[in-house]
Amino acid sequence: MGLFSDIKEDFANAYNNDPALNSRMDFLFNYPGVWAIAWYRIAHKLHTNNFKRFARIIMGLNQILTNIDIHPAAQIGRRVFIDHGIGVVIGETTIIEEDVLIYQGVTLGGVSLVQGKRHPTIKKGAVIGAGAKVLGNIVIGEYAKIGANSVVVKPVPDCSTAIGIPASVIEKGRCKDPFMHNMLPDINKEMFEYLLKRVAILEHILVEDNKGVLEKDLELEQIYESFIKAMKN
Repeated sequence: MGLFSDIKEDFANAYNNDPALNSRMDFLFNYPGVWAIAWYRIAHKLHTNNFKRFARIIMGLNQILTNIDIHPAAQIGRRVFIDHGIGVVIGETTIIEEDVLIYQGVTLGGVSLVQGKRHPTIKKGAVIGAGAKVLGNIVIGEYAKIGANSVVVKPVPDCSTAIGIPASVIEKGRCKDPFMHNMLPDINKEMFEYLLKRVAILEHILVEDNKGVLEKDLELEQIYESFIKAMKN
């Protein structure tokens, strides 16, 4: 497809898939993510044709107008949608495949100042939650989901969900499930609950010599081992 066909497809993608979009007039004032992608495509075309300074000027103006920072050298596929968009940063060597959804406050950044590939690759159909930081030359797999405010520094397999700081994979093999931000487990909460129950059992053992308490302790230990095993897989 050509440049303007891609831009037209970006606008159509937002119009067809965003339930908050009520009219095409909304694009003028309420969709900085769509405009940022449109200006990026023009700047990227100029950048690949060695008009690099002009491309950088365009994206600098785009950053002022949309508060979205995209380097013109980044590679962004078709039908990528930046929802709301404020505060999104996409680095120079980032690769984003088609049908990726990115929420506000996302950083696709680097962890090194060395030349070469230093930004992430986001595969087809991935969803990057609000405020997530995906850092370094890592791969986020196809249809993977990154929870809001997670910090991802390791690769995430296809069809997986990763959350936390640093992010851990909590689910695998669920490609087509919708990304429900409010349904993600709280790993820290689960760990604190385990520790509180463990302390309560140990205190009970000190007060009473009860075999039933020891059985409960063994059962809790098995739950903990299953939890740790799931975090490592």
